This record gives sequence, C-alpha cells and structure tokens, in this order.
Amino acid sequence: MLTSNLPFTQWATAFADDQTLTAAMLDRLLHHAHIVQISGESYRLKDKRKAGQTTRAGAKAAA
Repeated sequence: MLTSNLPFTQWATAFADDQTLTAAMLDRLLHHAHIVQISGESYRLKDKRKAGQTTRAGAKAAA
C-alpha cells in the first residue's frame, strides 16, 4: 500500500522534478493496481487544530 497527499500530476515535484523518472515509477506502481481516492479533511490536521497547534489557513497552506 502506498499513500500520498499529492495528485499524480504533482508527483514529479516530489522526485527531483524529473518527469521521466516519475512516469516510469508510476507506470510500474500502477500496473494492475487498484487506486482508491479519498477526499476530505485530514484527521491529523483536524486533531492539531483542536489542540490549538495550527489554524485552518495554515493547514491549507501546508497541504
């Protein structure tokens, strides 16, 4: 299982801005894979906000 908070279109930025490397890696990872996309607020950020450690604006800027 592999998880990310980035859409596939932004994965190249996580891998040294190398489009070729990212495309090859995604090709191998996604072959026969099941993709589950989950939307909604992060439980970790929600818990931090409840504890007063972050603000909603700060959480969105970090995401």
